[in-house]
Amino acid sequence: MSLYYDHVHEKIKKYFEILEPNFPEWLNEYINTKELLSQQYISVTCGTIYTDLFKSDFFFSSLDHSVAVALIVWHFTHDKKQTLSGLFHDIATPVFKHCVDFLNGDYMIQESTEELTTEIIKSSKEIMMLLKRDHIKVSEVDNYHLYPIADNDMPKLSADRLEYSLSNALFTYNLLEVENIKEIYNDIEIQTNEQNESELAFKTKKIARNFVKVTSKLSIIYREDRTRYSMQLLADILKRLNNENKISKRDLYELKESDVIRIIENSKYNHIFYIWKHAKKVKTLKKVPKDVYYVHHGAKVRYIDPLWNGKRISKCCKIAQKLIESNLAYDMSNYVYLDFQFPVSDIEYKKKETVISD
Repeated sequence: MSLYYDHVHEKIKKYFEILEPNFPEWLNEYINTKELLSQQYISVTCGTIYTDLFKSDFFFSSLDHSVAVALIVWHFTHDKKQTLSGLFHDIATPVFKHCVDFLNGDYMIQESTEELTTEIIKSSKEIMMLLKRDHIKVSEVDNYHLYPIADNDMPKLSADRLEYSLSNALFTYNLLEVENIKEIYNDIEIQTNEQNESELAFKTKKIARNFVKVTSKLSIIYREDRTRYSMQLLADILKRLNNENKISKRDLYELKESDVIRIIENSKYNHIFYIWKHAKKVKTLKKVPKDVYYVHHGAKVRYIDPLWNGKRISKCCKIAQKLIESNLAYDMSNYVYLDFQFPVSDIEYKKKETVISD
């Protein structure tokens, strides 16, 4: 019996069937390892699912995302090593996902946790046993950047970028229906890009343009005021709890999000968390707001300019070009806040907090 697949939400199973009609059974042994199963309890929304600032209440986990990426890679390559690299790419994801990048000050690149991938794989007896049995080296599966179908540089289209676009549009932000997902996915093939690399690409101009329209909306959601505020707030709460020895950085990799939320709700930051959790809208100013906690910085820009007939769609379609330009022009200069301030524990810590906000 599969510890994972047998209990997946039916909507997710139907989505998986679009990505790969014939689920590769060999993948289940890898999925059902302790390290990957722990990713079931981490939402891909970086914690934003827990606040009324966002309407989504569908829990699509980090493991769901990783399995879906693996299915896309398998569908287009039927290569075990590339597929496993897709499955393992987020194995080092902590609770609240990229919020920990914000905690680490890595809100512009958001890759600060990836260096743990190799360590986690090597530390897993189950995974290492399976790799040894299948004659696969760790170095062949611990870095999905090696395989352009699995991952590549923005604004190219990869399995990872395609997956989180499709699942977020379908499950999290309700921008697409299942039939739209099928139309997009079935139009994709492997083409050769400007660097003479293999890349996922579109056969039909209209579908490529519609994909850009959806992903441009998603790109703004990923870094808009409410998102940056939420991720930095959670990061700062975690930083304070860590500073007060209430939670360790190791806990962020071993506990469930529900466990960490319970710790927050039992801490002196419960009131702050409650305000954020039930907020309907963030406030913004062009100048520094007084006597409140605020966030004032940019975030990683995630956008896609896919290939169509071997060329970037922005070079072939003025509509797609304008969509991308409008997306990239999104203003992140606002001071974002809600009406509260952190409890001040000491003057020195308050100084550090100010540096984070600026």
